[in-house]
Amino acid sequence: MKFKVKGLRWWITGLLMLVTVVNYLDRSCLSVAAPTLKKTLAIDEQHFAYIIMAFQLSYLVFQPISGRIIDWLNLRKGFSIAIVWYSIAQMLTALATGWGSFAFFRSLLGAGEAGNFPGAAKTISIWFKSKERTLATGIFNTGSSFGAMLAPPLVAYLILAFSWQAAFIVTGTISLMWGALWLLFYHAPENHPLITKEELAKIQSRDEEIEVQDAPKEKGVWKVVIPQRNFWGIAVARFLSEPAWQFFTYWIPLYMVSERGWNLKQIGLFLWMPFLASDLGCLFGGILSPIFIKLKLSVFNARKAAATVSALLMVFAIFIGTAPSPYWAIFFFCVAAFAHQSMSSTLLTLPADLFPKRTVATANGLSGSFAHCGGLLFTFVVGYVAVHIGYKPLFVAIAFLDIIGVSFLWLLLKKPRGQAAAG
Repeated sequence: MKFKVKGLRWWITGLLMLVTVVNYLDRSCLSVAAPTLKKTLAIDEQHFAYIIMAFQLSYLVFQPISGRIIDWLNLRKGFSIAIVWYSIAQMLTALATGWGSFAFFRSLLGAGEAGNFPGAAKTISIWFKSKERTLATGIFNTGSSFGAMLAPPLVAYLILAFSWQAAFIVTGTISLMWGALWLLFYHAPENHPLITKEELAKIQSRDEEIEVQDAPKEKGVWKVVIPQRNFWGIAVARFLSEPAWQFFTYWIPLYMVSERGWNLKQIGLFLWMPFLASDLGCLFGGILSPIFIKLKLSVFNARKAAATVSALLMVFAIFIGTAPSPYWAIFFFCVAAFAHQSMSSTLLTLPADLFPKRTVATANGLSGSFAHCGGLLFTFVVGYVAVHIGYKPLFVAIAFLDIIGVSFLWLLLKKPRGQAAAG
């Protein structure tokens, strides 16, 4: 009798989480290294904004392209190509000599990392029914926070013990190792050697909670996704919510150094905390929908209610700029990061709920492009406002953008009708 694994879909979620960990470890390496780069390469906040924008522009351009490629290829190949690409780009960043070359290498990183979330969303849509999707999404999305949480102590140690170049080489190598694990262990449900017959039957059964009518096969994937008001509801909500996460990912170290007087050692000791809170927020957001479903809300309304609760918690971001001490500022960063990632668990699940399986990666990639367009515009604003005015107005904006975004979910989303799409 061949060895089988019960609950294999949850192990697949863990694999997605690990892939996302290394994705964000590579991404967050730059923010931890920023104070060092400011001294050694004369990269100021405005230059740093340009570097981040190069990544974001590449990311938003390649997200729909990556999503379309993943919908065309299988997940195993698509993810493997993306991981190898951004691992090499991360290591090449060690060759940078100024903000211009940094921007070039970060644009290469963005092109590769763009495949992560479209691929993860498609994986969740294939392996999970609607009742379990937000929890599965919350679990894999903890990887983004955990990767960002791991970056401050690891990168700070590598810089202090060796050099900033070593930080990029080591994190890129770690990514390449996890890419090998994905290639080795991931297979589609119907082809996976470790899946039980019972679990495969459950995965392939009809989803009674949210039914999605598939479009004719001859109709192009983008033509299926873009005309739908559900897509625009998700896209606008992600456009407005993404600036907060982009700020948390890239700007906290510079803020704590410039405004709160911290050094690199303090960053390594304490800046993992907001990302631990983010992990807890991912899980909280993942269980909110099931809680609302148990309270007799439909899956569709449970999603919107969960996003609303999470968005309302973001008001605590207002207090970051006026916090009486650096430690209180970190506390309010923690609350805001918790709230944002809680909302993300819902937003990242919605494409799997509302679109046919053959279009999920494309829908996620296109909405992700809108998200990073919002992050790109906000980064440009941060680069100017932080230098000429200060950070306080930025925290006020972050506090309310998620609330405005969730209002578009209530305004635009409509429950899909028709028969469930075939897997």
